[in-house]
Amino acid sequence: MALEIWLAFAVASLILLAIPGPTVMLAVSYALGRGRVSAWATVPGVALGDFTAMTASLLGAGAILAASASFFTALKLAGAAYLIWLGIQMWRAKPSLERLQGGKYSQSGAGRMFWNCYVVTALNPKSILFFITFVPQFIDSTHPLLMQFVILEATFVGLAALNILLWALLAGELHARFQRPALMRLINRLGGSFLIAAGLLAATLRRA
Repeated sequence: MALEIWLAFAVASLILLAIPGPTVMLAVSYALGRGRVSAWATVPGVALGDFTAMTASLLGAGAILAASASFFTALKLAGAAYLIWLGIQMWRAKPSLERLQGGKYSQSGAGRMFWNCYVVTALNPKSILFFITFVPQFIDSTHPLLMQFVILEATFVGLAALNILLWALLAGELHARFQRPALMRLINRLGGSFLIAAGLLAATLRRA
C-alpha cells in the first residue's frame, strides 16, 4: 500500500473519530464515575466493537444491509433499543460513597463496561454501511487485497482505541471533582438522557 494512500485513510479516519457519538458518551460517563481505571475496560470494548463492525463490512455484511431493508431495520432497532436500555440504567443508577471515594474496581463491573462499549460500537448498521462505502476508496485493486484490509483495519481500530483512551483519560482527570453523590447522579442522568436520545435518533435513521 502506498504511503500517501495510508496517510489519507488515517486522516479521514481521525476526522470521523473526532465526532463524538454514543460510544464516546458511554466511555466518558464511565470515566467520570470510576476514574481513569475504567479505560482498561472501555478501550478494549470499543476496539473490539470497531474490529467486529469493520470485519463484518469487509466480509459482505454491509452489502447485505444495503440490499435488505428488513435486515437493516432489525439491526437498527436492536441497536437503538440497547442504547435506550443503557440510558435508562444510567439514569436510575445511584452512585455509592464507596465508589466515589475510590471503591473496588470489580471484575464484574469491568466486564459490564467492556460488554456495553462493545455492543454499542459493534451493533451499529450505519457504521457497517459506512465502512463498506468508505474503505474501498483506499483499496488498490492491482495489489493483494488481504494485506491492504489488514493494514486499514489495524489503522482504524488503533486510532479508535486511542481516541477512546484520550476521552477516558480526560474525563478521568475530572473524576476527583465529582465526588458528591448528588452531582454524580446529575451526571449519570445527563449521560443517560444523551444515550436515550441517541437511541431514539438511531431508530429513525434510514439507509443512505
